[in-house]
Amino acid sequence: MDQNFKYLNKEHFLYSYKEFSPKIHSSVFVGPGVKIVGNVEIGENSSIWHNSVIRGDVNWVKIGKMTNIQDLSMLHVTVNEFPLSIGNKVTIGHAVKLHGCTIEDLTLIGIGAVVLDGAIVKENSIVAAGSVVRPNFIVPSGVLVAGVPAKIVRDLTKDEIDYFEISAQHYIDYTEITMQSFREKQNEN
Repeated sequence: MDQNFKYLNKEHFLYSYKEFSPKIHSSVFVGPGVKIVGNVEIGENSSIWHNSVIRGDVNWVKIGKMTNIQDLSMLHVTVNEFPLSIGNKVTIGHAVKLHGCTIEDLTLIGIGAVVLDGAIVKENSIVAAGSVVRPNFIVPSGVLVAGVPAKIVRDLTKDEIDYFEISAQHYIDYTEITMQSFREKQNEN
């Protein structure tokens, strides 16, 4: 894969804040319309999809390896108190809002969910679409939470837990397909 293509016009999506500039592994896919500001680190083979915003201005944001942040998501922090930490092989659904929380490895945050300051989503768990995880709430490992505010609904099945790895790989595959499509379109012009 042409690693430089992912950073074509990078000045249009990477912004420094004070002394901090984003640190993004060269294998990361960044879709059109994305804005990444300040003290943000993103690990290898992750993907940030169209029109998402990641603001590491008043605290830090760290995103692990093989994690996908889907279209229109908003990631932010709380000054001097709550950074944002997202682990490896995490799927963040479309239009999710994460604010000053911790999302551990191998989790899924459903479409339109909100996870607030100080909340922790433990490994191998799911936050259902449209849910709101209140400040400082801990989502235990191996469960599905849903609702407003989110509550534990049930334990996850083995198939659901196994899907976290599959989802991470799907988004690596989607990145390859998307980049190939971009290159083909560029070659037509």
